[in-house]
Amino acid sequence: MIQPKLTVLANGLTIASCALPGVETVAVALSADTGSRFESPRLNGLAHLFEHMVFKGTQRRSARAIAEQMEDVGAQLNAWTSRDATMFHARMLARDLPLGVDLIADLLTAARFDDGDIVREKEVVLQELGESRDTPDDIVFDQLQAAAYPDQGLGRSVLGDEASLAAITREDLLAWQAAHYAPQRLTLVAAGKLDHDVLCGLAQLAFPGPATTATPPAGDAARFAPSSRHDKRRIEQAQLTAAWPAPGHHDSAQDAALLFALAAGGGMSSRLFQQVREERGLAYTVSAALQPYADGGLLSVHAATDPGQAAAARELITNVLHETAAGLEQAELDRARAQALAGLLMALEAPQGVADYLARSLAVHRRFLPPADVIARIEAVTVEAARAAGAAMLAHTPARAEIGRHKRA
Repeated sequence: MIQPKLTVLANGLTIASCALPGVETVAVALSADTGSRFESPRLNGLAHLFEHMVFKGTQRRSARAIAEQMEDVGAQLNAWTSRDATMFHARMLARDLPLGVDLIADLLTAARFDDGDIVREKEVVLQELGESRDTPDDIVFDQLQAAAYPDQGLGRSVLGDEASLAAITREDLLAWQAAHYAPQRLTLVAAGKLDHDVLCGLAQLAFPGPATTATPPAGDAARFAPSSRHDKRRIEQAQLTAAWPAPGHHDSAQDAALLFALAAGGGMSSRLFQQVREERGLAYTVSAALQPYADGGLLSVHAATDPGQAAAARELITNVLHETAAGLEQAELDRARAQALAGLLMALEAPQGVADYLARSLAVHRRFLPPADVIARIEAVTVEAARAAGAAMLAHTPARAEIGRHKRA
């Protein structure tokens, strides 16, 4: 990946770009250091509703105009909200970069937040919430977050619930915008066929607001406090999940923990897949993953199994994880390392992947972290380090969330 260019405007907006040879498109994104973990319990779902509402119209564009102006030039525009970040991103032909920057800035600086639109969009989010609740292998992960981080921002759903959505007002949306979308909390990134100076000029015109002196909002600290949740609805397959505390973004053990998770359950060759599915036939789906945050993280496992086999699957999964921590082999580590490196490098071959990497690097590390440094860290992980990371995580009592009518452990 080519060294990006970085500029910080007088109002605090960070601009980062990476020119890529041989492409005719550009990916542009605006990253905000905010998400659902910064919400109060009463207004859970506010960050996600804000993301929806800015697409409903601005002082210069209707919702229809926003969609038509992007699709008139064949561009794609979308956004997502997580527990610790919000991203607005677009991909377009290089000649249309001015439109992309102007439109994203318009969404975030001049949204109307019309009262009628708020009422209608809350109904849309409730439909999204209902769809999630009707999808057991989706909602079980929200329940796992709640079991791992009870009564904390990280434990609450990104979508909120009926009561919290009903409580959100136009004033709450405006207050969220003022507190969380000040220029110094935003990063504008672009990758592809572009000129950095041109991008900076576009950003200066699109984000003219002054810097603010307000103290940035702080979210709840991550405190792993394991509990168990069991939704006893009748479904064809029981959904089993468990989570253990894991290293966060800034922990030196994160890379070893990642490779442990990949070796244990990151693919078809992993121990969990081979032993739980292939050898015993106890689950159709079984996997492990690492989710890091700034101040902690989770090692999680998930399996979908027949309710009558849930107890056997749960026991086998636990045994396989501990066996991996005790006896991970060099070949398994090398395979996990190859997966991690291939995933990173393949993503960096496309403008969208480069923009996403650049935005996340600046959000997490407050600087550009060269992919070569990430590769070197992953290459340096030893079998002993991966085993130790696994053992350290599994030494804790896990949080559990399960769906289905089956016996619990």
